[in-house]
Amino acid sequence: MRRAIPGTPGIVQQPEETEFHVGAPAFAPAPSMRTEYPFELPRGYLDHRGVLHKRGVMRMATARDELEPLADARVQARPAYLTVVLLARVITQLGTLQDNEVDHLVIEELFAADLAFLQDLYRRINQEGHTRAAVNCPNCQHEFTVDVAGGRPGGS
Repeated sequence: MRRAIPGTPGIVQQPEETEFHVGAPAFAPAPSMRTEYPFELPRGYLDHRGVLHKRGVMRMATARDELEPLADARVQARPAYLTVVLLARVITQLGTLQDNEVDHLVIEELFAADLAFLQDLYRRINQEGHTRAAVNCPNCQHEFTVDVAGGRPGGS
C-alpha cells in the first residue's frame, strides 16, 4: 500500500518491509525528492555591468550549510551576517551567474526586499518543507494557496 505524504506532492511514502535480505535495503527510497526551488526576486540583483538578474535557484540546506558559517569570523563578529553566508551557500543560480559566482558580495548587494524574500524562501523550504502559502483574495475573501517560489514564468 502506497500513501502520499501530506503536504509533499509527488513524494510517496513506501510501506515498511517485512522481510529482510542480506545486502538489501530495509525499505525502498522515495522515487524523488525535490531539493531545488526556482524563484524570481521581487526587484532583482543589478550587477556591476548593469545586468539585472531576477530568476534563480535555491537548494535545500544541509546540516553542514548551517554549521560551518558559525565558525566564520564575519558571523562571529556580527551574528546577523549569518543570513548572508547561508544564502551565498544555498543559492546555486541567479540570472546568468552560476553557483561559484553567487557569493557573499552578491548577497550583500541585494535590495532589502530581495533579501527578505530569500530569507522567507529559505525558511519555508528548510523548516516547513514547502513553498506554498495560504492567502485570501482581497476582493471575495476566497482562501487558496500559492507557490511563493514562482516555479514557472509569471508565478508569484
